[in-house]
Amino acid sequence: MTIQVGDSIPACKLKTMGAEGPVDITTAEIFDGKKVVLFAVPGAFTPGCSMTHLPGYVVNADKIKAAGVDTIVCMAVNDAFVMGAWGKAQNADEILMLADGNGELTKALGLELDGSGFGLGTRSQRFAMIVEDGKVTQLNVEPGPGVDVSSAETIMQSL
Repeated sequence: MTIQVGDSIPACKLKTMGAEGPVDITTAEIFDGKKVVLFAVPGAFTPGCSMTHLPGYVVNADKIKAAGVDTIVCMAVNDAFVMGAWGKAQNADEILMLADGNGELTKALGLELDGSGFGLGTRSQRFAMIVEDGKVTQLNVEPGPGVDVSSAETIMQSL
């Protein structure tokens, strides 16, 4: 079942890239007591994600944070090494690049995507959400290919 507005983010441990290598981070550390914009992509370095989705959040990070957002999170079912490298390649210094390597949070949210037809295995659907103190207040899941309802520009209208 897909997470809904009003639901709490499930407890889960993920990874981010630190100076010494992958670092564990929990959903509680990310979301508790904070206003967070989380957007998820099917895969780091893929065309739509690299040309449109992540860049939209990179260029609008200051505006998003000025609207009261504590943290902007980009999540993909990739490992911390890939997410760290992608963040550097995209100059995403203001964005927490979150690796859901085993897809645990993606599955718990009910937002998996079967990418096996493209050789990608199980990935995340493209979506964006606003989370306040661990509760989802806005959820925008893309109905098909492309970046529209989960774009930075669309999310900014809801802040």
